[in-house]
Amino acid sequence: MTSLRYATLVWPGLPWAWLRGSRAGLVIALAFAVSLDVAVVTTFVWPDLVELPFTVAAWTAVAVVWLVSTISAAAAFPPQLARPAPAQVDPLFVKARSAYLARDWVAAETRLRELLTLAPTDGEAQLLLATLLRRAGRLAEASDALTKLSASDAGVRWQAAIAAEHKRIAAQRRGEPTADEPVTLPLAAETLADDGRASGRAAA
Repeated sequence: MTSLRYATLVWPGLPWAWLRGSRAGLVIALAFAVSLDVAVVTTFVWPDLVELPFTVAAWTAVAVVWLVSTISAAAAFPPQLARPAPAQVDPLFVKARSAYLARDWVAAETRLRELLTLAPTDGEAQLLLATLLRRAGRLAEASDALTKLSASDAGVRWQAAIAAEHKRIAAQRRGEPTADEPVTLPLAAETLADDGRASGRAAA
């Protein structure tokens, strides 16, 4: 895995786009792809369309962008995300869950953000935080959190729950009257049972 991480340095912007989901990294990667395509097309496909100085300038630009981007990425290479032990994060999740069920939104959010600082790819905690934000009336933040989770690898298993939360947010924005929603976790028991770590949290 370490070798694959460093292999991303070959393409400008890829380290941040792939390893961190950075939009800026994606823009750089796409811009480099376009400039490389232009240089290749004007050199090998339709060389008669442009003068030689333009072709040389195109390849020079590609080389400069690649060199500058690679050196910059190597100097500030995204560090590998730490994988904390369950003993570090599970107690925080249990405290957050207890505060959530008690409608103590402030305490629950505090614990969840502490957990996500230690384990930023914890999809279960991200989903609970988004649900908490919605219930607290912070709909824009809740929607952003769900969108971020949906776009990440951690959100793959939570797509159904994410879609349901988006519908609840849309309903709240329209001001549709709803019955009092019980304070329950946004996780189905059968889903939790599929994951040993999640089952341990549920039983804690």
